Amino acid sequence: MASTRRLPPLHSLVFFEAAVRHLSFTAAAQELGTSQPAVSQRIGLLEEDLGVPLFKREHRGVSLTADGVQLFNAVRDGLADIGDAAAKIRARRARQVLTVATDFGFAAYWLMPRLGALRELVPDLDVRIVTTQNEFDIRGESVDVAIAFGSGPWPGCAATRLFPEIVIPVCSPQFQSRHGLNGQPSALARLPLLHLESAEPLRWLGWDNWFALQSLSTSDESHGLTLNNYPLVIQAAIAGQGVALGWVPLVDELVRSGQLVPAVQHAVKTARGYFLVEPHAQRASEPLRRFRQWIIGECESALLQSPFYTQNKAVAQEP
Repeated sequence: MASTRRLPPLHSLVFFEAAVRHLSFTAAAQELGTSQPAVSQRIGLLEEDLGVPLFKREHRGVSLTADGVQLFNAVRDGLADIGDAAAKIRARRARQVLTVATDFGFAAYWLMPRLGALRELVPDLDVRIVTTQNEFDIRGESVDVAIAFGSGPWPGCAATRLFPEIVIPVCSPQFQSRHGLNGQPSALARLPLLHLESAEPLRWLGWDNWFALQSLSTSDESHGLTLNNYPLVIQAAIAGQGVALGWVPLVDELVRSGQLVPAVQHAVKTARGYFLVEPHAQRASEPLRRFRQWIIGECESALLQSPFYTQNKAVAQEP
């Protein structure tokens, strides 16, 4: 048995809507660029499909039946919604929308503070940011470009390194003073540590690896707090809840403002980092080209201004 929710011929609904507005098949035909018999035929097919008359054919024109009124109200609202959606899509394309996927930390502490500068440079560009803490395949997502963390390569994609992974433990000034930290890594083993939750294998530097690079092991006396996104980890550090691993240059401005201070003297550098990732199959649009040029320049500038990046000679290297 056919479903009672089966849609009528959709093209006929356009003829029907025009005929109702004009209450004239002839006027509807003029608007639609067709003939009066063609409009009459379309309306007849629609009535046949529904099994009811929609118009009362009168000597001086036509008027709606009760069923015609019910259908017109639905068609009018539906076409209005479709028109609104189409207008929004056209307007968004006209303003050049670029969808960027990245993780919570990069979005909150690096990208968002710089979007004002990007708007000044490219005023007709709208940026849509999609965030996730999990690894994902950009080729299966509705995004134009990703700023992804890892060691690469990304299958089917071109990847340009933006930052190496440079990590330094950070805490609040009050926490540093309360625990008498003197910049020695060994002092952290007995303190509360703030962890960023991750699926195995760990995609970024964790506390166990950090201590291993210092030829240290965590103390049985240490305890910590695990959170599932990086902004929460940093907020906990600012609130004095413990020591967090700070990724450079994400935490640079928080250190400059005095909200955080380095808990040790030197940073650790690994072979991983942040990359600009673009699918090979995707044709580079003008918005993407402009964004790529801007972000590569901004990242180079941020690294050169970072006090931790200039420590290169003293940075410990992860094997």
